[in-house]
Amino acid sequence: MPHPLFKNAEFYTTVNHLRDLPDAAGVEIAFAGRSNAGKSSAINTLVGRSRFAFVSKTPGRTQHINYFQLGDGRYMVDLPGYGYAKVPLAIRQHWVHLLSTYLQTRTSLYGMVLIMDIRHPLTELDRQMLTWFAQTQKPVHILLTKADKLSRSKAIAALSSVRRLLASDYPHCTVQIFSSLTAEGVEDAIQILQNWFEAGATQPGKQEGLDGQKRTPAKGD
Repeated sequence: MPHPLFKNAEFYTTVNHLRDLPDAAGVEIAFAGRSNAGKSSAINTLVGRSRFAFVSKTPGRTQHINYFQLGDGRYMVDLPGYGYAKVPLAIRQHWVHLLSTYLQTRTSLYGMVLIMDIRHPLTELDRQMLTWFAQTQKPVHILLTKADKLSRSKAIAALSSVRRLLASDYPHCTVQIFSSLTAEGVEDAIQILQNWFEAGATQPGKQEGLDGQKRTPAKGD
């Protein structure tokens, strides 16, 4: 049974250019992460549907920003996976522009959930993503996925290591262990999302667009 937050979750729209983003109304939470870090699987696990977000067998295949609406002006925004070397340079450059501009300028974006494989956390590209986003002063919550691939002691050690580095370099971030296979950490992650959506809805200027009505595409980049 899906959590009540996701009871009415459904696909909304897909975007490949900034000019096609919906109007910046309501509250958005972005999901980002390296290709093959388990982002789509994490979204599916949170929502409670096995094929809600497409899980590609080819890392780097998802090239668009995908919007999912939860009702009441709440949106989960699935960003393209980054860091897959076989993607052509032109497409990688397009992603960099699309991701960095969206993350740095999107007024309806409340926070970002960053997906990292617990066995390979805080790669150079992960740090770049955190640096891009840091200037917004918006919250980041990190899911250390695939925790089932490690023993409990090694998973806890990895979590502690990441926490120490975040406290030093990225104090606006929180982090937890997560597993799509065992559902470890699911309730904790959902509580974070619930809190963010509620906080975002009470921010000044955020009441417009919270009636669940469809939004129209924005004009221009």
